[in-house]
Amino acid sequence: AWECVRGFDAPTCVIVKHANPCGVASAGNCLEAYAKAFACDRTSAFGGIIAFNRELDEQSALAVSQQFLEVLIAPGYSASALEVLAAKANIRVLAIDCSAVGNKTTGIQHDFRDLDMKRIGSGLLVQSADRHELQVQDLRVVTKRAPSPEQLEDLLFAWRLARFVKSNAIVFCKNQQSLGIGAGQMSRLDSARIASIKSEAAKLSLAGSVVASDAFFPFRDGLDVVINAGACAVIQPGGSLRDQEVIQAADEQDITMVFTGVRHFRH
Repeated sequence: AWECVRGFDAPTCVIVKHANPCGVASAGNCLEAYAKAFACDRTSAFGGIIAFNRELDEQSALAVSQQFLEVLIAPGYSASALEVLAAKANIRVLAIDCSAVGNKTTGIQHDFRDLDMKRIGSGLLVQSADRHELQVQDLRVVTKRAPSPEQLEDLLFAWRLARFVKSNAIVFCKNQQSLGIGAGQMSRLDSARIASIKSEAAKLSLAGSVVASDAFFPFRDGLDVVINAGACAVIQPGGSLRDQEVIQAADEQDITMVFTGVRHFRH
């Protein structure tokens, strides 16, 4: 939750359950960001971890305290916010500096911040951490239709979020808000279907939304699912043997699609 929320510039709320984001949103303030993030998946947010990248004020603390949660993370808390949170039982309130972005870590100086380590039996698998910060100029438009400035902003938001969703990851977003998240499926097609089902359950319209896929679409079927659900723009790494087939599917429906040239793939 902390790693995810610290990557956003605007006031942002990230809700995580079992190491997967179930709601993420940026807004003008913490209260609005929380409301938008919580709306994505109210059921999964129960008993989750909530992180903010701004100091939490009293109104935001009052809203959050209405939910059952295990851990709350923010760079700081107003005195009145702490009073509100002190009245809530069995909650862990952490103050962590979220100001650092990219591959810099604030307050912790060590040589391992650019490494990702997994325990395998009695050993460790060590690899470079996924810290690539995508810029607009890195994107390659592969469809006849180019994305609008608003779509580009949402595409980058969705791509930033997809980095923290376990593969296979499909994320629907619009107006800097997650609308449906499909995580951890063995099939990208199933992740696309689940993300669509999640948004329907939350009563959030996918019309005009954007989609991020953490790795390429191996076939056009997954893309067809997100287009039929309402997506009008897609961001994905590209690199499939069937890229042209997928691009053709996008052009047939007159949507825009951009390739990043890099993938996330979180395990």
